[in-house]
Amino acid sequence: MQWETVIGLEVHVQLLTRSKIFSGASTAYGAQPNSQACAGDIALPGTLPVLNRKAVEYAIRFGLAIGATINSPSVFDRKNYFYPDLPSGYQISQLAYPIVEGGHITIQMEDKEKIIHLTRAHLEEDAGKSTHEGFHDKTGIDLNRAGTGLLEIVSEPEMRSSAEAVAYAKTLHSLVRWIGICDGNMQEGSFRCDANVSVRPAGSKEFGTRCEIKNLNSFRFLEKAIEYEVARHIDVLESGGKLIQQTRLYDADRDETRAMRSKENAYDYRYFPNPDLLPVVIPEEWIEQIREQLPELPKDRYNRYIHDFGLTAYDADVLTATRELADYFEKTVQLLPEQSKLCANWVMGEVSGRLHKEELEIDQCLVSPEQLAGLLLRISDGTVSGKIAKDIFDSMWQGNGNSADAIIDAKNLRQISDDSEIGKWIDAVLTANQQQVADYRAGKEKAFNSLVGQVMKMSKGKANPAQVNALLKKRLAE
Repeated sequence: MQWETVIGLEVHVQLLTRSKIFSGASTAYGAQPNSQACAGDIALPGTLPVLNRKAVEYAIRFGLAIGATINSPSVFDRKNYFYPDLPSGYQISQLAYPIVEGGHITIQMEDKEKIIHLTRAHLEEDAGKSTHEGFHDKTGIDLNRAGTGLLEIVSEPEMRSSAEAVAYAKTLHSLVRWIGICDGNMQEGSFRCDANVSVRPAGSKEFGTRCEIKNLNSFRFLEKAIEYEVARHIDVLESGGKLIQQTRLYDADRDETRAMRSKENAYDYRYFPNPDLLPVVIPEEWIEQIREQLPELPKDRYNRYIHDFGLTAYDADVLTATRELADYFEKTVQLLPEQSKLCANWVMGEVSGRLHKEELEIDQCLVSPEQLAGLLLRISDGTVSGKIAKDIFDSMWQGNGNSADAIIDAKNLRQISDDSEIGKWIDAVLTANQQQVADYRAGKEKAFNSLVGQVMKMSKGKANPAQVNALLKKRLAE
């Protein structure tokens, strides 16, 4: 039987607020356990929640970015369950009236796009963290994270493969970083995915029994967990078994999922409106103010790079992976608008390659857009060759702030375009390589490339490559 995979994602985005969503405690990562848990976070009697305005702003910003409806009013509920890292016995969340409803994310799958619709995005508080390291037969509870503001983003079950799920998660990850509401640090838990996975016979409209894989904190684990779970579902069904709706964890060491508990439904949590928080009424003027402050969104910039700069879809996709990278490219190309492809190639090539090698972010780049544009200008006007330009880039990377022109003059790197000078090198190479000359004249094209390389080597990379090619062909035709 042919099976169709059905996937929906619930993504927990930790909001970039300096204090928690309902208290003034710090959200800074890495503090000593329980040093950032105030009276409200540990649910001491008599404490009351006070909503963080910035968290609401960030939720609105996200809703506008995905073309969603901003609900006013929205209502906070109590989601009741018992767990050691939840001191109050309930989580403040939203159910019936979330702040964001609808909207969509467009993902790129090879040569085609696919729209994934969102059900909702709602505000809630995070729970604490249970830890077992350093304890013997005990569990440690760290409540530093308790009360940290989250935006839970719920998709429709419209993804049909692990590849689509990863593409959606990566696109969402880029977007929340782009609009400045989350740092996206998956290792620190700022961006966590829960995957709802089921299978059904191909062509069926009915959904199969779903299982939820919790707390996937890397794109690779997301892909592996879904693939394992899909294979498990198919194996159970084809063996005549019956699937149980449940929550599961992914074990990366064993590359498998395992059951945690039976899957709860909304009524199991006994949701009811939180009596300590009023409905959130959002003035239309505030929504419009936030809309005006939104940056140009990744998809809009992607389309502009293709339309205005003539870049390929691949180039535009790479350059808009992060807002910081796109801004770096934009500053470079504004200084050299006639050479947009050259700018793109160098930002994606030399710049990104060096950053990756040295494990740096683009905002730590040691070559400014102004320096890079100055270097690329000298390539485009023939002052230096591409090979020499890479040496100049290396000098710039030392962080001394020197311009390309200063380095070219200091090291005497200007490209030689004098026909007579280049002709002397060609004559010397032809005289010393009679066999390769004969091979070329016998139809072996590779011999020509070898001769060009030797001329460039003799000139120490200074000879104009285009002139070397033209003059060499002319000499060999004589």
